[in-house]
Amino acid sequence: MTKKLFPLFSVLLVAVMLLAACGPKEAGPVTINLWTKEGEADGGLQYVQALADAYTAAHPNVTFVVTNKEVETLREDFQTASLANAAPELLWTVSDHLGPFTTADLIQPVDKLVDLGKYVGSATDAVKTPDGKTWGVPIANGNHLMLLFNKSLMPVAPANTDELLKMGADFVAANPGKYALAFNETEAFWFVPWLGGFKGKVFAADGVTPTLNTPEMIETFKFLAELKAANIMPAESNYDVMDAAFKEGTAAMIINGDWSLGGYKEALGENLGVAPIPKVVATDTYPAPYTSGVFFMVPKGLEGEKLDAVVDFMKFATNKENQVEMVKKLTRLPALTAALSDNVITEDPILAGSAAQMSYGTPMPTNVEMRCVWDAIKPELLPTYAGTTSPETAAANAQKAAETCIAGLE
Repeated sequence: MTKKLFPLFSVLLVAVMLLAACGPKEAGPVTINLWTKEGEADGGLQYVQALADAYTAAHPNVTFVVTNKEVETLREDFQTASLANAAPELLWTVSDHLGPFTTADLIQPVDKLVDLGKYVGSATDAVKTPDGKTWGVPIANGNHLMLLFNKSLMPVAPANTDELLKMGADFVAANPGKYALAFNETEAFWFVPWLGGFKGKVFAADGVTPTLNTPEMIETFKFLAELKAANIMPAESNYDVMDAAFKEGTAAMIINGDWSLGGYKEALGENLGVAPIPKVVATDTYPAPYTSGVFFMVPKGLEGEKLDAVVDFMKFATNKENQVEMVKKLTRLPALTAALSDNVITEDPILAGSAAQMSYGTPMPTNVEMRCVWDAIKPELLPTYAGTTSPETAAANAQKAAETCIAGLE
């Protein structure tokens, strides 16, 4: 979908004169199809479109067609389109697409396209393979889950899992029809932070052997089933349910990612609070959400005028002015090192809370075997939370499914 968003567009035009002076020579008409995982709910899609419009204002020969696709749909559609020689010219996506895309030889390294030394090292490391090649230009740093709370409903966030259960029970008793906590119960991305809190990992030390049938995995399933049985959460909760409940004030707390902060700031204003996911009392360990970021990825085979335009746009989109503007609009940590010292970050308590949570995170695996792990855990979530599958059975099922999937990759 393509939208014209003039208020943000006008803000981004501040950099247009400089862009016009420094950009590539004008060539014939160039159309860049940009697929992005950013959606409308948190303003992400609007921001991407505004960047594209600002670039076109400086380079009228370059036109962008911005299309939003859900993360998994983007992965699947890009793989299909690439096989049909109909891939878009640029992706704005997440680091866990690196494994599938490099394995299928669908994208090109960016080491020689931009100066990667300008970006935060942890961001570029997230899309670097053992051969030293870097496969994405960082846009935002983090992409991690955290605890978000509505201060008008829950003035202080629970510090640990015991407090979470106690404060949750007290809240629902005093507020019939409302929930203390909601998160996306349908995706394993929301499961793995808790696994880290129970000191578990999805892979052995070799980084490819799944370790899903372990005591740590079983304890994680047990805790989340207990949390569900405490009746402090909605009967069913996917991403849309969680998002709506928080914005409408029917959920006091949710677990969501840094990509959502801009939309929640707009909805809740000063009532938005950010904190680490509560520490697991049983292990005295904070949950460890996966950290990565958001990246530009360039399809293999892109060359000539289109590649020139894509490279110049990536530089424009990640310059300091636009990185700071992204922080203001989307409340995400920037990937450009020079932007980290700006006051918009250092003096913002929400960003400080996001950074605190990121400090407990762990880098997301980008190897292709991770896809098998995601697909193996997901079917076990809802039955285990509902109590129809035992944690032991769920862990065993996930391990078997992951091993079968990985064997099929060989």
